[in-house]
Amino acid sequence: MPLPLHIFEDRYKEMMGEVIPSRREFGIVLAKDGGIVNIGCTAIVDRVLQRYSDGRLDLVAVGQRRFRITSLDEEKSYLRAEVEFFNDEDAREVPGDLKRKATAAYETLLKLESQEESSAPRTESGRMSFQLAQHILDLDKRQTVLSIRSEVERLEYLVRVVPEYAAQQQQIALAKRVGPLNGHAKAAL
Repeated sequence: MPLPLHIFEDRYKEMMGEVIPSRREFGIVLAKDGGIVNIGCTAIVDRVLQRYSDGRLDLVAVGQRRFRITSLDEEKSYLRAEVEFFNDEDAREVPGDLKRKATAAYETLLKLESQEESSAPRTESGRMSFQLAQHILDLDKRQTVLSIRSEVERLEYLVRVVPEYAAQQQQIALAKRVGPLNGHAKAAL
């Protein structure tokens, strides 16, 4: 999936200076309070949108391959790692009923973002789950999707979590609409 990035830290400016000219992959992992998660995804820089005079960059990277970290290397200013790449272990065909449920979940996510339904997921790609996950802001849920090694299991997981996620997002949107009113006016709910 595409990932817009704003590169501003010196260590990542250094890394981009190495990967952009050679179109090399770089790794993206989720950082949490206790450190980094050991499953991530490589990406390549698809395009640089803007270069700033101080070296900052706005760019779009595109995910490539999933990996599991086997060891870390801290010799450079940015973290590097030895990794094992992995693919799905389960190549079952996604049942039609599950595709329909996943498409409905996808449409629910697009409505949350006020996007048109015309950009339906590509069901033939075998990566419908990743298309759905890109519309979920919850990083833990995205991490779960990244870790599951079966398209069927990823879609089953997403079909299960999207209704609760959508309800939470609607509550957040409502709070943002009525919060500024501070009890002084009635809002249309």
